[in-house]
Amino acid sequence: MPLVRFALAGFGAWGKFHAQSIAGNPEATLVAISAPSEASREEARKLYPEAQIFADSLEMIAKANFDIIDIATPSHTHREIALTAMQKGKHVLLEKPMAITLEDCKAIVAGARDHGVHLAVGHELRLSSQWGRIKDIIAAGAIGDPQYVLVELSRKPYRTGASGWRYDQNRVGSWVLEEPIHFFDLARWYLECSGDPVELYAYGNSRDPQRPTLYDNFSAMFKYANGSYAVVSQTLAAFEHHQTVKVSGTKGALWAGWSGALDRTLDPTAFLKVFDGEKVEDLKLTKQSGEVFELREEIAQCIDMVRCGKRPIATGLDGLWSAGLCLVAEESIRQKKPLPVGEMLRF
Repeated sequence: MPLVRFALAGFGAWGKFHAQSIAGNPEATLVAISAPSEASREEARKLYPEAQIFADSLEMIAKANFDIIDIATPSHTHREIALTAMQKGKHVLLEKPMAITLEDCKAIVAGARDHGVHLAVGHELRLSSQWGRIKDIIAAGAIGDPQYVLVELSRKPYRTGASGWRYDQNRVGSWVLEEPIHFFDLARWYLECSGDPVELYAYGNSRDPQRPTLYDNFSAMFKYANGSYAVVSQTLAAFEHHQTVKVSGTKGALWAGWSGALDRTLDPTAFLKVFDGEKVEDLKLTKQSGEVFELREEIAQCIDMVRCGKRPIATGLDGLWSAGLCLVAEESIRQKKPLPVGEMLRF
């Protein structure tokens, strides 16, 4: 079977991990890379001599021969690159957030539909041997119907990104889109049986008076019509990288944690405990969890998506919802009140 040909837009800190994951998969080949800086392009030439190297993503789309484009560029560029590739009939793996506005997110979802291509959104935590297993436990009914979800992160501040884009409001859109977006996605996924969220209330504060909306501390609660609800909370005013998930249901509960020196640690510590209403079981995690490992699973998923049309675990509509909840949270902080979410996020 022919190798699936990947083009990669973006060769920054995370883009390099994307390149490694593609090149490391025996069913894929990395045929083209775009990077805006000469230093990045030179590094790409040395590491991937068989790939075509471009300075511009749109030129790469026009000239390279590929099956799917993996977009790992700054968030404000996603719409143009994704739609240009879709117009050429190319499938898309799009890093989160899909885009920095609801209008752009909806345009990308519509583009995939209108051009008949597949769109996967980079919520790789769904593919985790730890966070994904929680979904399996819930689906199996081990804790009953889920009623409450907490996803919490304590870590160091964000990396600045190439040319400091992550700290530029015009390019990042909302800083809630950076990491809390993963946790909104997980919480909504775990509570899928409750339908769609109906209301959200968020809080945030900052230690930096020059960047009051770069929230060092951020928390949001969103609820469902059936009474279930989720809490997403994050601090960037801490150390290392520590993530916790707790879910309680009508029958039992579960608790999971992950810790590493950094988010891309290759040797983290992790645990998952499940209470079925009678006993607590400390489940063995047979595979390592962490975004580097889950990215490899994401690339494998995209190969199946291209070859046989397998539905991605996180679709364009999932990406729209997770980005939308972040943007509603930003607005809730600004208005200092709870806001409805359902209608504005419907597509």
